[in-house]
Amino acid sequence: MNAAVSSSQRRALRALSIAYFVQATGALSVAGSLPAISAAWHLTDPQSARLLSIFGLTFALAAPLAQVFFGHFRRRQLVLSGMLLFGLGAFAFALSPGYSALVASRVLMGIGAGFIGPVLVALGSELVHEQQRGRAIGMVLLGVSMASLAGIPLAAWVAALWGAKALFALIGLASLLSGLNILLSVPNESVGVRIRLAEVAGVLAEGKLLSAFLVVFFITSGVYSFYAFIAPLIRDTYAGGPHTVSAALAVLGVAGVLGNLYVTRVASRLRAEQLLMRGMALLIFDTLLIALLPKLSALLLLALIFWAFATDLLWPSQQRRIVELSSARHRGIALALTSAFMFGGMGFGSAVASWIYPSAGFYGLVVFSVGFILLALLSLRISERLRKRAFTPARAASLCESD
Repeated sequence: MNAAVSSSQRRALRALSIAYFVQATGALSVAGSLPAISAAWHLTDPQSARLLSIFGLTFALAAPLAQVFFGHFRRRQLVLSGMLLFGLGAFAFALSPGYSALVASRVLMGIGAGFIGPVLVALGSELVHEQQRGRAIGMVLLGVSMASLAGIPLAAWVAALWGAKALFALIGLASLLSGLNILLSVPNESVGVRIRLAEVAGVLAEGKLLSAFLVVFFITSGVYSFYAFIAPLIRDTYAGGPHTVSAALAVLGVAGVLGNLYVTRVASRLRAEQLLMRGMALLIFDTLLIALLPKLSALLLLALIFWAFATDLLWPSQQRRIVELSSARHRGIALALTSAFMFGGMGFGSAVASWIYPSAGFYGLVVFSVGFILLALLSLRISERLRKRAFTPARAASLCESD
């Protein structure tokens, strides 16, 4: 019998989900607000896109190092510290006088996010019974989908209406309020685990986990080599303005939430690797379809429904798979490394896009996006093979002990 999720647990999971919503909105709003940021600080679109890369690469370093130096603190304390740093970074972005200050503020936001993302998932999975972990992870990650549904389109609208500086001031305020919500709703019972650098190296040296981390790295590289330039793509290829960008982001958000809800419902029936395979196959097919369709805004919006549904099959399934592959002691660092590879891929994909788009345009981004997803599929196959190889000796030893 499955243990039910209590009302207090649901409140705590909602608070963690809201924190993920704020983090995801603050992290990814650069993509939807690229023209507004470029206008406010007199930047080129590739310069503005690199702010997304800087955040992602900073997060990639900060997430595992935060577990090494501060992982023994209580998880709620880490989340609250991260929300404070993230909020201060957003305020610094709004007040930045030039590009160097913008870079520094994104570094600060990336460090704050390194305390937040992986800890939110670990904390959420520990609030409930083991049988409800898939559901709890889905509930926490629903905040990411809701950021796509409401946060990022709203951010693009605010940036277009009031400017990028007002947008990031609001993100800073939302970060502080979200931290207060966690303080009031989430119990301070989940203790951390002291992690040594040698243990991080040990987790990375484990073949089934390293290849699993590469899955999410290549997925996010593929997704963000396309998504990072969604606003310039709509402007240049589809002759659309800010309203078309907001509509596209809203479509991505709605379809993404449906994908997340689908994962939450079928998590008990389908294995994580099955959902990953389905999501990546759909993502490849739909990206190629976008390239082949006539360049009409209505057709793009229709295709983006399936694109977003596919991407939101992937995120919770990947997190769930890491939870299942890792030991209880190393779950925090494994999730931190997952987030590190995820945001590293986001930064790498965005950087590739900023290099490819000025020279190869729309079709260049499509080629690189599909190529990265194919590498993710290959990594998943390798990870599954190594997982099965590691599982067989362990099971045999267990049977011997029982005899």
